[in-house]
Amino acid sequence: MKSRTNIKRFLVDWAAVLALMVCFVAFTAYKGNSFMSTSNMVNILRAMAINTVFGIAATITMAPDGFDMSAGTLASCSAYVFVSAYLWLGQSLGMSILICILATLVMYQLTMFLILVCKIPDMLATCALMFVHQGIGQWYIGGGAVSTGMKTSWGAAPRTALSESFSAIGRAPWIIIIMLGCVLVAYLFLNFTKHGRYLYAMGGNKEAAKLSGIDVKKYRYLAGMITAVFIAIGGGLGGSRGSSAQVMCCDNYLMPSLAAVFVGRTVGGAEKPNALGTMIGAMLVSTLENGLTICAVPFYVLPAVKGAVLALALIAAYASKKED
Repeated sequence: MKSRTNIKRFLVDWAAVLALMVCFVAFTAYKGNSFMSTSNMVNILRAMAINTVFGIAATITMAPDGFDMSAGTLASCSAYVFVSAYLWLGQSLGMSILICILATLVMYQLTMFLILVCKIPDMLATCALMFVHQGIGQWYIGGGAVSTGMKTSWGAAPRTALSESFSAIGRAPWIIIIMLGCVLVAYLFLNFTKHGRYLYAMGGNKEAAKLSGIDVKKYRYLAGMITAVFIAIGGGLGGSRGSSAQVMCCDNYLMPSLAAVFVGRTVGGAEKPNALGTMIGAMLVSTLENGLTICAVPFYVLPAVKGAVLALALIAAYASKKED
């Protein structure tokens, strides 16, 4: 009986990893080298990179039991700022990155104000801010897009082309290196610093954390600022990868990144948001999408399949939690 329980526990704890392995075996058996080729493996890593970065942002937010529905729309604003700083304002690549991060940190103050000062629940506050970010962003770019050759509303003379260095950060290998760097930083922060442990303590029991002397508001604010930095990085990668900042260019990354976080919560029986689990979750979603595309599955079926995988991961996580 104990052996059966241990096997069941193992299958539940490593369901996401086992599902990833099954995907690789199944797609390789069906498509062979066209799936397992080096170029396709790079495609999977590149496809999962931005989802992983946004997933890391969500991981930091969820560690102290927060939740941010506005990350995608804020990231679109970050992309507008990043590309426009380079094209419209003529700033260097490094300065454009800095401006993007600072602008995102400033915009995230409103999120923190609603949550910490006005005491609005995270989900309600960030749902409202989705519309705020969309409006501000589209006002800033005049309802169009930020791309080469497009003039600004104030008549500035933009750059006529993007440099190779600007475009390179949105392509392999740099986009993959940046993704791995974000995962490593988040992993070390959450698992090997007292600040990360405090965030996890808040996520486990906020009242107990408060009674133990943790400044709950201070650390929730810290989590928000770190989240904003990762959102800015994700928005910058999205702008570089698309060589422009289109209207709502990063909005569609929200749900896949949340899926990655929730799938990642189940990895190894962690039962909490964690950086490595989030990366594995993002890889599972991207591998599934890539493999099904190679197998000529219609694109409109893909969301249903990805949703089913997420649902199964959540069932595995929360069904076992009831038993405990």
